[in-house]
Amino acid sequence: MFAAPPAVMAEVFAEIPEKYRKRGAHSHWIDVQFPGLEIPTFLEGPCFDAAGNLWIVDIPWGRIFKILPSGEVSLEAEYDGHPNGLKFLADGRALIADGHNGLMLFDPKRGSVEPYLTRDLLEPFLGINDLTVARNGDVYFTDMGLSGLQNPNGRLYRLSLDGKLECLLDNLPSPNGLVLNKSENVLYLACTRANAVWKCPIMPDGTMRKVGIFVQLSGGTSGPDGLAIDDEDNLVVCHNGFGAVWMFSAIVGEPILRINSPRGIFTTNCAFGGEEGRTLFITESKTGTVLRADVTVPGRQLYLR
Repeated sequence: MFAAPPAVMAEVFAEIPEKYRKRGAHSHWIDVQFPGLEIPTFLEGPCFDAAGNLWIVDIPWGRIFKILPSGEVSLEAEYDGHPNGLKFLADGRALIADGHNGLMLFDPKRGSVEPYLTRDLLEPFLGINDLTVARNGDVYFTDMGLSGLQNPNGRLYRLSLDGKLECLLDNLPSPNGLVLNKSENVLYLACTRANAVWKCPIMPDGTMRKVGIFVQLSGGTSGPDGLAIDDEDNLVVCHNGFGAVWMFSAIVGEPILRINSPRGIFTTNCAFGGEEGRTLFITESKTGTVLRADVTVPGRQLYLR
């Protein structure tokens, strides 16, 4: 449909040290997701704090790591859960999208992880996957569970700052990563098993209407996972199981950049950071590696609309 965009190769920024890699241990999450394989670490949820440190989660082992700008890695918390997404709040604490427990609250000063929202009224969640926080404090999060094309029962929620919980969309095939545009009148939603990113316009009353497919991907062993927005409102899509991250123009959804992984194909999540916030940091989950790439490459402006 489109010509191939320019491509760059990411570089390794940091790796989980061997002393933190779980070997010979048992995890039910791994038994379900990667039966028969040893997965010493599986990273997702990159997010920067106000001081410029990068935080990531380790899903099967319930761990939270901090990575300094130098690339030094430290283990900051470990608890009984499956942390998947992480976003910092204005007060310096962070919310965790936990597939086992629900929304959890992480205090980096204390190293504590506590329940924040574990149910929709009396019903447990299917398995919360990722989240994003609006400027007004509203939290949007996906409830993915094991949904897919065979059973599209995933959901998208909004938790208002006053504690009101709303299910905005349901009957979703594997709702995963999500991000708001700069105006916060559109939410982009990755539906992994459908290999698509949905565009969800937010009406003035907060409802979502005229939801449609913004990007339809193909190939890979999984599909779109984590999402991000750059300074020009272009959409960044981590193509999990493809070993690449794509950038699509904000206006027409045309691919304008491809970022390749030098390690594995499990390019799951990303976040902008570094000087002026223009470097993209990417988790290659299965190898326990964080990659980085300069997305202001020569010639990119030729592809912007």
